[in-house]
Amino acid sequence: MEQGYKVSDLTDPTSDEVSAESEPALPCVLVFNASDPSGAGGLACDAVAIASVGAHMLPVVTGAYARDTSEIFDHFPFDEEAVAEQARTILEDVEVQLIKVGFVGSPENLSTVAETATDYPEVPVVAYMPNLSWWEDTQIEAYLDAFRELVLPQTTVLVGNHSTLWRWLLPDWAGERPPSARDIARAAGEMGVPYTLVTGMVLPDQYFDNVLASPQSVLASEKYERLDAVFAGAGDTLSAALAALLASGTDLAAAATEALSYMDRCLDAGFRPGMGHVLPDRLFWAQAEEDEENDDPLSSIDLALPPHDTRH
Repeated sequence: MEQGYKVSDLTDPTSDEVSAESEPALPCVLVFNASDPSGAGGLACDAVAIASVGAHMLPVVTGAYARDTSEIFDHFPFDEEAVAEQARTILEDVEVQLIKVGFVGSPENLSTVAETATDYPEVPVVAYMPNLSWWEDTQIEAYLDAFRELVLPQTTVLVGNHSTLWRWLLPDWAGERPPSARDIARAAGEMGVPYTLVTGMVLPDQYFDNVLASPQSVLASEKYERLDAVFAGAGDTLSAALAALLASGTDLAAAATEALSYMDRCLDAGFRPGMGHVLPDRLFWAQAEEDEENDDPLSSIDLALPPHDTRH
């Protein structure tokens, strides 16, 4: 995961007569998602996670949350024409390797996403379904219906928490046990989804299972110990990392395993910036190890900016 910088990266490429074509391009991921002022999820999460994994994000803003680190209070969707124009403009300029769909706020915006995916049938789509329990029931129902009819037929990999996908895709489940990942994958497969990554399946002894499945089989499974904290943004982190890895050409099963490992380490290094939930540290790999010796001669110098007395 760790990325390094070279002195040559900071020099003027024209001085060495290096053309842009000679440099390998980062894979590009077109992301439909909302702005999240808490940084827990949304485009802020996507940007950091995708860059950490080694891809470049092309963000299409679909709306904005009103939220803090504890809860979502409201969402204000963009007009579908504004969303469509953002996507159309960048797609005419940049070749994308993958499309990632987060929360886009309205059935109309879901229609725009579906039309975009239809115009680029060779580009895989990773779609994440978050928990929408903060929303009004009528809005949830309309959004889920539109997602099922318009976006799922275009989706390559569906990502979601076990309970969220269960309530959505198998609302009439009558089994004595909870549905398995394959049960959920089969339900998604009826809508045209070939692969489903189901997270947060409760296991004994404080463990969660996370399973990548097709309607026919389980492709990968990773078990992690449950952390003693309430997190916000885990699903966004996972789906963004998975999208970046797939855009980079990683095999699906390997990409799911690596994305889950990345999410787990982000959660393990999580921090609480406010009074609410813990957020994943998506740049955990950039932090110095606690036992590393600090040889920086500037480390003992106080470089903090003084407080200002400006009154507005």
